[in-house]
Amino acid sequence: MDPRARGANRLIKEGATLTESAEDILSVLAPMLGGGFREPETSAPSPSSDGLDAEADRIRAAVEEALGPAPVEIDELIRQIRAPAAAVLTVILELELAGRCIRQPGNRVCWK
Repeated sequence: MDPRARGANRLIKEGATLTESAEDILSVLAPMLGGGFREPETSAPSPSSDGLDAEADRIRAAVEEALGPAPVEIDELIRQIRAPAAAVLTVILELELAGRCIRQPGNRVCWK
């Protein structure tokens, strides 16, 4: 009769499964996936760490070059550099933690 339980009661009516651990989730997913879980087979060789380091250095240099004393929107920075958003955000976080740049209101960033 408590109106706060309306959402939970609706889930139970729809057939929700009680989940208390990861095993509960795996037991529900296993039949849907047609078997157990296993590591994916890697047919392609993984990129070398030298190649990844070179790409990270390229993105870091591009971010440092694009930043200036005037705040720039992070989205515009990502478009300008043409690099993955995750990589650009990682570089910005590194610079921020090193005290070399600061975030401004409106999702903007500039040199400190």
